Amino acid sequence: MGFLIRLAITAIALWLTTLIVPGVEVGGQYGGNTALTLVVVALIFGVVNAVLKPVIKVVGCVFYLLTLGLFALVVNALLFMLTDWIARQADLPFRVDGFWAAFWGAIVMAVVSWLISIAVPDRWEGR
Repeated sequence: MGFLIRLAITAIALWLTTLIVPGVEVGGQYGGNTALTLVVVALIFGVVNAVLKPVIKVVGCVFYLLTLGLFALVVNALLFMLTDWIARQADLPFRVDGFWAAFWGAIVMAVVSWLISIAVPDRWEGR
């Protein structure tokens, strides 16, 4: 259940990011197609972050220390661009137009996901 909640939070954050950040777009002829695209891209984004981010943190820990953590912003933008590339390979109507759109998109995604996570618990106590 927690996985589905996290996926929904990421999809909603991605949708809000497409509304806020110019250059981050999701297309679709119908609302259902757009929602499905958002869920699939959220899944791709989650897998990319789960697999690559820990490896990058270990390999690039010196850069994290030297930049006092600001290197994480660049890493998040590059992971967002990788998500765009994978989505294009899967022929999904999701586009990120360049580094700066990915940079701001990754920041907005992180902030919105965090805010939604505060409001929505991962586990339901009253089962």
